[in-house]
Amino acid sequence: MKIVHYITRLIVGGAQENTLLTVEDQHHLFGDQVTLITGPGLGPEGSLEDRARRGGLDLRLLDDSRRAIHPWRDWKTYRDLQRMLREIKPDLLHTHSSKAGIIGRAAAAKLGLPCVHTIHGASFHFGQHPLAYRLYEQLERWAAPRTARFISVCDAMTDQYVAAKVAPRDKFVTVYSGFDVEPFLVPPRSPQVVRAELGLKPDHVVIGKVARLFPLKGHEYLIKAARAVVDRCPAVRFLLVGDGILRPQFEEDLRTQGLRDHFVFAGLVPPEQVPELIHAMDIVVHTSVWEGLARVLPQGLIAGKPVVSYDIDGAKEVVIPGQTGFLIPPRQIDLLSAALCELASDPELRRCLGDTGRDRFTDRFRHQTMTKQIREVYASVLNGSHS
Repeated sequence: MKIVHYITRLIVGGAQENTLLTVEDQHHLFGDQVTLITGPGLGPEGSLEDRARRGGLDLRLLDDSRRAIHPWRDWKTYRDLQRMLREIKPDLLHTHSSKAGIIGRAAAAKLGLPCVHTIHGASFHFGQHPLAYRLYEQLERWAAPRTARFISVCDAMTDQYVAAKVAPRDKFVTVYSGFDVEPFLVPPRSPQVVRAELGLKPDHVVIGKVARLFPLKGHEYLIKAARAVVDRCPAVRFLLVGDGILRPQFEEDLRTQGLRDHFVFAGLVPPEQVPELIHAMDIVVHTSVWEGLARVLPQGLIAGKPVVSYDIDGAKEVVIPGQTGFLIPPRQIDLLSAALCELASDPELRRCLGDTGRDRFTDRFRHQTMTKQIREVYASVLNGSHS
């Protein structure tokens, strides 16, 4: 197959890692002619561009492709993307992320090119300004007829788009966001060594969160819950993996509450270091209030860790109460602290929940499984058997 992928920017993030893995698999495992088009990897999150280049991929940059809406830059991106697509002449365009999905589908329609779009997280969502919400909702409805097939990273994304009357249900297929499961099954380095490097002691119960320190990721709820957790379970330490604009605010909040010594900020780390950090945790917590299906939830389970998550979007598809973890109503502080305390004080419960999650989700989240399913979607589109 000759496929072009377009994503707004190739920062360190779940949607970007999903996209890059798909491109890598197509190139190395399936022998496809595949091109990855993206914008500059600007911002504090870090960039995956070097990895793409080291892998010998056909990576092309659109200088004006940015996350923020900017009519002039967006128009230039649309025109430049059309030019690249005319040059490459792919069989199909695959778009990722909200803004790239709109610009890319518009460009593909102009050229008569079939387009598949992945919904990594709804483009209209909680926390948006009402005008932005309505704009993206209308844009998605406009783009839907220009979409050969939607790929959702979880069933919840399909439910939200169908409820918003973007497109009928039979135009969607769920393909879970895969990753390299092997380092989560067997850690690259000993958890004891990693914990020692972070200043964590053998008797500490480590509650970890992996997410950018940005709005909507919900760190503030974990910080609010921490006081009750530490009071009941003094051996608990919190490990935050990721960086971002809110770090100074969070550190100040923790100092004010006398909790700074109970938190370890690992900062921005390369994706390949995440497995060993998750293995250094005893519990994985995710308090985001908007996410498609956070990859850290199946990653934590495959590493054999119980997970605690707010019940948002696709979380309930892997966080199964009584089997793999605790599912908490969004923004609830007391229930969050109670769940964390229960797990912190019960090693056997942690083991049982983690083992069940590992058994249930390892094969489902292999990146090879994901790419095979995505290529089957392409084949159905190119064979004319899509809706």
